[in-house]
Amino acid sequence: MAANHDLTQEKYQELADFIDALPDTKGELIKVLHKAQGIFGFLPAEVQKFVAKKLKVSTAKVFGVVSFYSFFTMEPKGEHDISICLGTACYVRGAEKIVDAFSKELGIGVGETSPDGKFSITGLRCIGACGLAPVVTIGEKTYGRLTADMVKDILADYK
Repeated sequence: MAANHDLTQEKYQELADFIDALPDTKGELIKVLHKAQGIFGFLPAEVQKFVAKKLKVSTAKVFGVVSFYSFFTMEPKGEHDISICLGTACYVRGAEKIVDAFSKELGIGVGETSPDGKFSITGLRCIGACGLAPVVTIGEKTYGRLTADMVKDILADYK
C-alpha cells in the first residue's frame, strides 16, 4: 500500500484540527469528508467513525453520505484515477470498449487499483460532457471522443 494511504496519527490530528477550527460543525459533514479524503486518500470505516464522533453524528449517517456520493471512496485509489463515464451517451458510443481497453492494458477492472498503486479505474454515471462521448478523466484532464485504440497512448503519458 502506498505511504499516502497510511492511517497515521498525524493525519487524524490534521483532520481533528480542521474540524476544531470550524466555527460550527452543524451541516459541515460533506466539507469534513472532503477534507478527510484529501488527507487520507480514501474514507475507510475507521476514518468514518472518527468523523462521526467528532461531529457528534451517527456512523450510519456518515456512511450514508460516503456511499451516496460517487466522489467519495472507501477504497484507496491509485496515483492516477481513471474515471470512465458510463452514462447513456458514453455507453451508447462505446464506453464499454474503453473500459475493456484500460482493463486489458492495466490488468485491473473497474473499482480496482493496480498492485503498484499507480492506477485505479472508476466507473461514473455521468460527468456532464455528453457531447464528447465517450469521456474519460484522469486527474484534472478530460479525454473526449475516445476510441479503444487511443488508450495505450493516453496511458503512456502517465507511466
